[in-house]
Amino acid sequence: MSHWDWAIIALLNIPIIVYGFYLGLKVRSSTDWFLAGRSLPWWLVGFSMYATAIDSSDLVADSGQAYKLGLSFFVNNWVGVVAGWVIAGFFIVLPMYRRGMYTNAEYLEARFGSGARVLSVLVQMQYRTAVMAFIAYAAFKTLDIVCGWGTDAWWAVGALAVVASVYTAIGGLRSVAITDTLQFIVMLIAALVFWGLVWNAVGGWEGTRQKLEAHDPEVAAEILHIGHDKIDREDVSELSEDEIEEKKRNTGGQYNKEKKVLERRSSAWLVIFSMIILGVAYSVVNHTQSMRLLGSRSEWDLKMSVFVAGFTLVVMSFFNLSMGIMGRALHPVADNLPDGKHDAIYPFLVTELAPVGLKGIVVAGILAAVLSTFDSIGSTLSALFTRDIYARFLVRHGDDSHYLKVGRLATPLVIAASFLYIYPRDFLKEGMVDFFLDICSVFVVPLLTLYLMGRFTRVHRRSGVIGLCAGAAYGLARLFAGSYLPVFLTDKYGAYSYSLLITAAAMVAVSLVLGWEEKGELRTVEEDGWLGRSQAEARQLLDSQAEEASGSRLPAVLALLVLALGCILSFVIFW
Repeated sequence: MSHWDWAIIALLNIPIIVYGFYLGLKVRSSTDWFLAGRSLPWWLVGFSMYATAIDSSDLVADSGQAYKLGLSFFVNNWVGVVAGWVIAGFFIVLPMYRRGMYTNAEYLEARFGSGARVLSVLVQMQYRTAVMAFIAYAAFKTLDIVCGWGTDAWWAVGALAVVASVYTAIGGLRSVAITDTLQFIVMLIAALVFWGLVWNAVGGWEGTRQKLEAHDPEVAAEILHIGHDKIDREDVSELSEDEIEEKKRNTGGQYNKEKKVLERRSSAWLVIFSMIILGVAYSVVNHTQSMRLLGSRSEWDLKMSVFVAGFTLVVMSFFNLSMGIMGRALHPVADNLPDGKHDAIYPFLVTELAPVGLKGIVVAGILAAVLSTFDSIGSTLSALFTRDIYARFLVRHGDDSHYLKVGRLATPLVIAASFLYIYPRDFLKEGMVDFFLDICSVFVVPLLTLYLMGRFTRVHRRSGVIGLCAGAAYGLARLFAGSYLPVFLTDKYGAYSYSLLITAAAMVAVSLVLGWEEKGELRTVEEDGWLGRSQAEARQLLDSQAEEASGSRLPAVLALLVLALGCILSFVIFW
């Protein structure tokens, strides 16, 4: 990294940070802080949703997962996340918006009771702080590999976290949404310029195919075709025959004597379905997304933002994730990468190919992604804690300034808590995304099921907590007592389907015993205290704003066209 590179990094990021502090000066109330005064236009909401979805862990870890899994991983974004945004924007978030709710956890109490509300907050606290740890680690790996800083890179990552937590604490959602959009521009420039450099180095898509097939035709077929079965391979060359046999029994794998690896095959459709569930869960469960939708200035803006976010994601996913595939064509053996990890492919390509100046642009884009997601998750978890734990159960009758202060103080604390995940380093064993896949199948998929069943079925109010516990119990058993379960229940891709089915089945069973709710039944729970007053204020903002073409079908048509584009890319062009 030259002085020119660092100058570019500073030029692209520091003005955005300063502007974030400036925006914070305009916050006067909790409604401003948590919902941006319900004033965000559709394009700002959409770009902000995309920017917080694509963080440094996506640029680094997701490129690494594309290196390992190939085009199948694209389905997560092309179909899963986009479908989740459609479901959230047109069905699940809409009742929250109309009732003046601030968090998606408030909806769960209205539908399933206070237990579901608390459990949903705990789930989001757990898995979103884990995501921030991935972001921090991805930033560390970039600075370590590209700049050669070693462990000193953690100081820079810590500084980024401090900066993001401060301007987020001051400015809230409006500051986060606007800085996210500006950081998206930096990320866009960096991604496209560097992608062009790698594309030229590998010889385009045809060169990528030729290089992969020259190394291993079977692996090339897995990587370049979504409709190909995926095979997990584990090196067992140093194990005894008895140990190999034990692993075969526990995993259901087959021993390849020629390559001395244990192979476990997963059908293409099982992998695809798991990627779709993962993407939908991100969009629906993750309050960083619903918080932006709830800050829209009208229902029309809320729905239209789905098109903006979805179209941007579909296009940019190809440029961002194909880096992993082209990287594998250039370096087909992960053991030759730094630390022998596929997660290192993106920063390694930066070091190898980017010249002076361009290297600064790429690193600036990664650091912008770090800031955009640190601030987004920080504001989100702070809102969940303040409204759904503190104001709901601890201090119900404070004034507005009191809760604004609590929300601001909680922001740096939740960001700091994410660094606790880094020290165990469990997610480094197979890769960041693999660890994320495991924790999502435990808690996030059952929570997704609650939102879907609550919105589209008449399941009983008390079924929510029971279903969530049933799904989580399966997930925990798979992680910690997998040897006692049938082999098919331990498959990491199948776990998404099983978790969803077990949760839904438990909810239906409870409803068969206790009865069914009236369709669309939402019980009002926030009638007094600050929570009740703030919801009433949000409803008044909605009543006072003109619904721009509220009956227009344009947002729905455009959103469905984007989803159709993702399906065509997944199931036709790259199948």
